[in-house]
Amino acid sequence: MNYNDAIVLCIEFIEENIKNELTPEIIANECGYSTFHFSRVFNINQGMTLMEYVKKRRLSLAAKDLFNGKKIIDIALEYGFDTHNGFSKAFKKEFGFSPTQYLKRMDRCLGKKLMLEFGGDFMNPTIIKKSAFKVAGYGIKTNITNGNYTKDVASFWINYDGENLESKMYKILNPPKHGEVGLCIPSSNDNGEATYMLGVIVDNFNDVTDDMITVEVPEATYAVFTTPPVNTGTETLNNEFANVIKQTWKYIFEEWFKDSGYIFDEAKLDFEYYDERCHPTIDTVMDIYVPVLEKGV
Repeated sequence: MNYNDAIVLCIEFIEENIKNELTPEIIANECGYSTFHFSRVFNINQGMTLMEYVKKRRLSLAAKDLFNGKKIIDIALEYGFDTHNGFSKAFKKEFGFSPTQYLKRMDRCLGKKLMLEFGGDFMNPTIIKKSAFKVAGYGIKTNITNGNYTKDVASFWINYDGENLESKMYKILNPPKHGEVGLCIPSSNDNGEATYMLGVIVDNFNDVTDDMITVEVPEATYAVFTTPPVNTGTETLNNEFANVIKQTWKYIFEEWFKDSGYIFDEAKLDFEYYDERCHPTIDTVMDIYVPVLEKGV
């Protein structure tokens, strides 16, 4: 069994036993490896420890149960938390709000009907075939296996020589259409190193400056997901928009792929697309493009 197969088996085992006792020893034994070795492989592969993944998965499922009307104490016990308080602390650490606060905010911003199943009909993607295109912009080197990835990216855009990267990029490149593309481009050595790029779609690279980077995104078939709408305009609500984007990614890889009839096309690039719809306004949304292949093809 190769490591990718072992990770898949591990995640399937966790899903089937998410409400039962799970320890690194139990999980590693199920996958046929020593606890130390498999814990290290999982951490490198997933960017988090085994038990961090188990806790995040339990909290994600607990959030769904909240919207289905289950009592907080019942959810806490069902997912292995000894007390209401312990569950609430873990939930707040993961989502930024207590279970009660989170429920009220998501109910107000997204609508209870939508969140009964985070995917629901609203999150059914559009499957499209998109021609190859060129992107130019700015990027930062980071590593997706450590805990600083998100901080690295956020810090870069905020502090880049004191300049507004978005305005500078549009002024220099003058793209034919408004809209930013967010790409995470893996390095060739497969050790977690990557370049996170924010750019615009251009017809050619003639106007690219020395401090910019470029990438040609190949033709691919994509599942295109539009995030649930939120009302932005303040720092708190912008944080909610970021959280909705994060939850959409989680839904795609933890829920949608399982029964979709598709697999992720690892030879292509996924990307986020931000246009006029994500300006501070009512019902802010953005699109996530995930390259896919039909299973068995």
